[in-house]
Amino acid sequence: MKELIYTLVFLSLVSSVNAQWQPDVRLTISGDSYTSYNNAWCIASSGSFVHVVMSSMRNNTNPEIYYKRSTDSGISWSADIRLSDNNSAFSSYPTVAVSGSFVHVIWVDERDGGREIYYKLSTNAGLSWGSDTRLTNNQYGSLYPSLAVFGSVVHVVWTRLNGSGRKEIYYKRSLEGGLIWEEEINLTNNPDIMTGDASIAISGSIVHVVWNDYRDGNLEIYYRSSTNAGSTWGAVTRLTNDPSTSLYPCISIFGSVVHVVWQDNRDGNLEIYCKRSTDGGISWGADTRLTNNTAGSVYSSIAVSSSVVHVVWQDNRDGNLEIYCKRSTDGGISWGADTRLTNNTGSSEYSSVAVSGSVVHVVWSDDRDGHYEIFYKRNPTGNTIGIQNISSDIPDKFSLLQNHPNPFNPMTKIRFDIANGFPVITSGNEKVVLKVYNVMGREVQTLVDERLQPGTYETSFDGSVLNSGVYFYKLISYGYSETKKMLLIK
Repeated sequence: MKELIYTLVFLSLVSSVNAQWQPDVRLTISGDSYTSYNNAWCIASSGSFVHVVMSSMRNNTNPEIYYKRSTDSGISWSADIRLSDNNSAFSSYPTVAVSGSFVHVIWVDERDGGREIYYKLSTNAGLSWGSDTRLTNNQYGSLYPSLAVFGSVVHVVWTRLNGSGRKEIYYKRSLEGGLIWEEEINLTNNPDIMTGDASIAISGSIVHVVWNDYRDGNLEIYYRSSTNAGSTWGAVTRLTNDPSTSLYPCISIFGSVVHVVWQDNRDGNLEIYCKRSTDGGISWGADTRLTNNTAGSVYSSIAVSSSVVHVVWQDNRDGNLEIYCKRSTDGGISWGADTRLTNNTGSSEYSSVAVSGSVVHVVWSDDRDGHYEIFYKRNPTGNTIGIQNISSDIPDKFSLLQNHPNPFNPMTKIRFDIANGFPVITSGNEKVVLKVYNVMGREVQTLVDERLQPGTYETSFDGSVLNSGVYFYKLISYGYSETKKMLLIK
């Protein structure tokens, strides 16, 4: 009877942890600090490293760009580091992207008299930083940058003002990890329209950009891509077509599946909508409405890892501006219920979301304590579709079983045994990591990254957003490691 009770309690704990958002963490104690608009991400993660950037006023001075990091998946945080020069000019709208130990940050700065885009690089995961690099030189101003990186190739888009008061979307890249930058490219090429709020994402050599503009007489969302890492660009595609206003898009990609979210008042109220392409942006599915309430839902941010899609935004359905989130576990086909992430008497605004392994990270700006500060929240298993403890018996040894079915399309199950008494195990409650890799050795998805009691477990892997081919899954638990091969056939 005791063993049965223990098993039921343990299953209940696993279920609750999978949906568990941990308490808010205040990252700044400094005076007004702000995150950026939703087209840019103020948080990025890689492995257990989490990087956050913000614009902050310290000692009643002009806003400067500050950086903070966690090396343990958001559990603890370093002191703030000021990235921008301490001068009398305005520095704001920061965004961050990471590739391994290389951390890239861009922002808007007025030190040269006008608003220009500046860049800074860390090659050691944020421990130290290089000098500032000015990326733009435009007498009318450059605003609202967005940043993406893949390997050593860094991509930046922003809104550039012209002399007539109009705006266009410009693009710039570095093929040398931010050390050398090429000339900027005009992506919209129409000086008679108002454009803005570009967001950028990359998968391999394919670069995807979305923005909003008035070229068809109404504010709509548009898309353009490059299949050769930004050397040349395809035609502009209009993604929305309704008589109302569609604006503030944000884009994310995994494999060939591209996801776009934005805010739209086609239903008489500002709501969050999404759209996806399953063929790398060649064709697009129908619009999907993600929110449905009488309040305004605005400024959505999106992050994708394999088939799990996370969206965060702000709305005042409960009488106050709060941060909400929603996720899909099947690549954006269907969506779960809204989850309210904040609950305070202040305003919670401009959230950004990032994913690393099983952990989902969210950061935002919040004035609950009398002035705006940066807050953070994490869900340690929010990016896992689910893991089940299927036996209370303690296995004699660690093992990783062959997935079933195999070959599979698109779902398969993976079972593994966690034993007790392994030579290096000291507590019987050790961290277990199960990851999937492609044939190039690149990580595709983290299925498990948590501490588990000894037992037999099973989890599912969804390959719906992946191409057919051979994949490998690897189980690690301290001194034990095993890898097996599986075949996805579509």
